[in-house]
Order: sequence, then C-alpha cells, then structure tokens
Amino acid sequence: MGMLQEFKEFAVKGNAMDLAVGVIIGGAFSKIVDSIVGDLIMPLVSRIVGKLDFSNLLLVLGDNPNNLVALADLKKAGIPVFAYGSFLTILVNFVILAFIIFMMIKQMNRLRSPAAPVPVPEAPATPEDVMLLREIRDALKK
Repeated sequence: MGMLQEFKEFAVKGNAMDLAVGVIIGGAFSKIVDSIVGDLIMPLVSRIVGKLDFSNLLLVLGDNPNNLVALADLKKAGIPVFAYGSFLTILVNFVILAFIIFMMIKQMNRLRSPAAPVPVPEAPATPEDVMLLREIRDALKK
C-alpha cells in the first residue's frame, strides 16, 4: 500500500495537476496555431511567393511509376519522399507558437505586481552607555 499512497500524493500535488492542465491546453492551443499557419499565414506567403503549396514541396526519392504528385498520394503508394514543404510548415508553426508564448509570458510578467522591495535594515541604535562614553571622550579632548 505504500507505493499506492505515494502515487496518490504525487498525482494530487498542485504541480502534477498544473502540468496536466498545461498539456491539455497546449494540445488545444497547438490546433489553433496549426490553423493560423495552415489557413491564414501559408496562403498569404504562397500568394506572395507565387501560389506555392508548401505541403507539396517535396523530392521523390523512389520509383514513381504512376507519376504521382501529391504528398498524400505518394505516401499512400509507399514511395519515399523528402517532404521539405511539410517541414517548412511545421517550422513556421513552431516560430509562431514560440512567439505567442513569448508574448504571453512577457504580458504576464508585466501584469504581475513587482515584488515588494526588501527593506534595508536600519543601523541599530547606539546603546546609551556607548553614547555616554563618547561624550566623556569628547569632553576630555577639550
């Protein structure tokens, strides 16, 4: 029962639950970024560059007897391809996702209240007997 109890304590700790929530939200957020890249950004880039379809940028590495062109058709036929267009799309997804996360963290840090400044401890008051001794010293100097 010891191992089960340890697992229960681990699973219900705040950090494990926060991580689980983060993974779930990250998965959903990834779909949003995929849509932004695939449906909004890549069509604009393709239009500017010359109507390229990045998903079909590839090099056929094997025999292609049927002269297939689409990446999905080539993969379905089992023909090896060097699909650099897919890589470019995923790279753009990563850059956008990293930038969005950077902006979110930057905004969260800006909204956080700054930590209270650590008060500088005041010098302890000079004890009265030391003050009397200083007065006596100063009086003897005169």
